[in-house]
Amino acid sequence: MSTVVSQVPSASASASGRLGIIDMLRAFSSQLLVWHHLAFYGPLADQAYPLAPVLLDWLIDPARFVVQVFLVIGGFGTAQHLARLQTPGWRPFCLEIVQRYLRIGIPYLAMLPVAIGANALADRWMDHYSISAAPTVPQLVAHVFFAQDLLRYEPLSAGIWYLGIDFQLFLLTLAVAMLSLRWTQAKGVAQSAHALAVTQLVLAVPAVLSLFWFNREPALDCWGCYYFGSYFLGMVLQWVMSGSLPGAAFWGYLGLVAASLAVDWRPRLLVAACTAVAILLASQRGRLRNWPDSRVIGYLARISFSLFLIHFPACLVVSGWLSQWPLTPAQAMAGMVAAWGASLVLAIMLHHLVERPCWQRRSS
Repeated sequence: MSTVVSQVPSASASASGRLGIIDMLRAFSSQLLVWHHLAFYGPLADQAYPLAPVLLDWLIDPARFVVQVFLVIGGFGTAQHLARLQTPGWRPFCLEIVQRYLRIGIPYLAMLPVAIGANALADRWMDHYSISAAPTVPQLVAHVFFAQDLLRYEPLSAGIWYLGIDFQLFLLTLAVAMLSLRWTQAKGVAQSAHALAVTQLVLAVPAVLSLFWFNREPALDCWGCYYFGSYFLGMVLQWVMSGSLPGAAFWGYLGLVAASLAVDWRPRLLVAACTAVAILLASQRGRLRNWPDSRVIGYLARISFSLFLIHFPACLVVSGWLSQWPLTPAQAMAGMVAAWGASLVLAIMLHHLVERPCWQRRSS
């Protein structure tokens, strides 16, 4: 998700010439993620279930595939960023990693104490599996480096596993891009075109392996290779839209996605494919390119990363506080709406107090 926030602009499409559909996808997907976690973790959803069983069942299971939207747009943004790389070497490589960490890490580190406090507060009001125990020092260190899932520590908040996956995927693509630049430099050929071609060819290998092998192994879901097929779909999309690959490359890779689905049906890959096709079609249609040109959607897209970070601690506290009383299904549903509203308020605060000032300092 961090890639979505940091590299795909959220300004008015008509003013910037960029795709409004990406803002819409970011805004909608981040809101849907909040409701997925509200439904999946409860306890308000358990009490509200008789009121809207079909809706809550959908939010619990199919809605979780929304992560594929983040993966496709994340790959799209990373491909944009890699196109600007010019100098290979260890120093630029390490600098890119540090900048990437700071871009997503400062708001994330600001969220962690809030998550710890929210778990402690909710624990006073309810006994529920969604509450994390007080963290140990090694657990905190693992969280700081996005390694909690790799090291099998209990996460302090829902959804933050994605940050580790996003970081792994960026490291892989950055390493390949840097090595391609170095190789073309050593060969004495034009760097920009040849290095990109080498990068595209090399990255296609783990992408295909992901579609037909890695993504079929649930034990690998804490590693970036599990998700690389969807991530690479976003990269191919950007390369086609920027003219560095022919349109046939996109449809050819989409054919591989379809073939992998024929081998092993996975709805998550279908969501990724539909996301990429929707973005491509919008980019090729004059009116759709600027749709929806909305300030509200643009703002929700801008705060989407902050909402992603802070929503679960907010939902946990609201759910814990309301669990002290017996609720009717209607009251429980109203409580879910209140938790969603609290998430938005805290996301706005995190965005304006931490995320936005951080970006302004880095760009000044």
